[in-house]
Amino acid sequence: MNVGADSHPGAGQYLICNNCQKVIRKKEQGVKRPQLHIIGPSSFIPENEILSTENNTILLLAEEFSTSGRVDHLTQVMGLHPQYLASFLESQFYLLRMDGPLPLHYRHYIAILAAARHQCSFLVKMHAREFYQMGVCVEWLKGLQYAPQRLRNLSDINKILAHRPWLLTKEHIQKLVKTGESSWSLAELVHAVVLLAHFHALASFVLGSGVNPQQDGMVPDGFTHTSVSNECVCDLDSDSSPEETFFNDAGGGETIDSVSELEALMERMKRLQEEREDEEASQEEMATRFEKEKKESLLVASTGFEDEVIPTSQVSRFVEDATFGYQDFARHGEDNPPTFRAQDFSWEVHGFSLVNRLYSDIGLLLDKRFCTVYNLTYYNMATHEDVDTTMLRRALFNYVHCMYGMRYDDYDYGEVNQLLERSLKVYIKTVTCYPERTTRRMYDSYWRQFRHSEKVHVNLLLMEARMQAELLYALRAITRYLT
Repeated sequence: MNVGADSHPGAGQYLICNNCQKVIRKKEQGVKRPQLHIIGPSSFIPENEILSTENNTILLLAEEFSTSGRVDHLTQVMGLHPQYLASFLESQFYLLRMDGPLPLHYRHYIAILAAARHQCSFLVKMHAREFYQMGVCVEWLKGLQYAPQRLRNLSDINKILAHRPWLLTKEHIQKLVKTGESSWSLAELVHAVVLLAHFHALASFVLGSGVNPQQDGMVPDGFTHTSVSNECVCDLDSDSSPEETFFNDAGGGETIDSVSELEALMERMKRLQEEREDEEASQEEMATRFEKEKKESLLVASTGFEDEVIPTSQVSRFVEDATFGYQDFARHGEDNPPTFRAQDFSWEVHGFSLVNRLYSDIGLLLDKRFCTVYNLTYYNMATHEDVDTTMLRRALFNYVHCMYGMRYDDYDYGEVNQLLERSLKVYIKTVTCYPERTTRRMYDSYWRQFRHSEKVHVNLLLMEARMQAELLYALRAITRYLT
């Protein structure tokens, strides 16, 4: 960390970190300058917990489906859940390597464009390396302006899908598939949309799990190794910030608090199950609870985000309109878009058949991923065995969709408030909507008694829920264009 003094009046009390540009308060004894050591696959998860799971299954999966020919950090972290990893790697390999509407170099370039929206250096560098090794159109790596017009034309739907997918309309689709040299066929566009949604969501997983950059391998010129966890060393040395105070309010009683937090969650799950069996809420009440949860999501993560995160030059070269970011679906005092009702356009009935028709077999592979992560369970929760976690998994998945304005008529959104405490909601919203702002403090702040593998499972649910939401908005726009 290099730290420089601020030149403004009264700057003697403050320093600016030259790495993350964060303003930090000097300590009386002076500011230490710890070295940033990147050890292991994740900066959030102890290395021994990840490496202890590296078994033959993971190695065989990586050998069969890896595009890099090795078990990278992302695969190691995801390998905490080998059953899910198999479906993920199979679908990603199909998207990037197998027969499809788009040429191979386009696929990796689209991956770069998608990951760059969230400043995910890990994925940008990984696919820049893949692109570079193909030896085709290498000049495109200088920046988006060097790419052909038809790829630059994806910028609008890239940023909309990444940050506000509900704004996507049939007019956006029509603009891309219009006649001319730069037009896209519907099949090509569907392939591109699936790639964009896949890598937006994967950026959420990488940044939400603190996946560390690789320290070896060929990297194209201009792509240096940088941390991707957004946890700067200055965080280790500065006085407590409002954000730190907010996330670490447990004080010295953390162990006792976290145990009681776990027991309270178990009790709420039991009570909700009993209430569900005794009396089912009316449709009107369920709709009211959804609207309440949607509005309450406005209050989540409302502090600690005043600072602007500036993209690094190696990532920003692939980003147009960098100021375009997430805004709450239900914004105060505005004419909000209508709720996306799942029964009007669902994955199972509408999305699956459309995507599978325009891009053969990808629907089957994506459906396998969604089902695997949604149904994945080991029937335990922290120290408790023989636990049915279905209710908790559904609350996590549906909360993501709720933030994206999507409602399921058969779900009681009152369960979300009962099962997801505020620190977890802050984490979910950050990882899903602006993952580049995720810090280890946020990761550590929730479910303190739970295993890291359980938190990785949370991130897998968030990733797939986000991807499905983006795909549904995009496929609905394509359907409206076709009709």
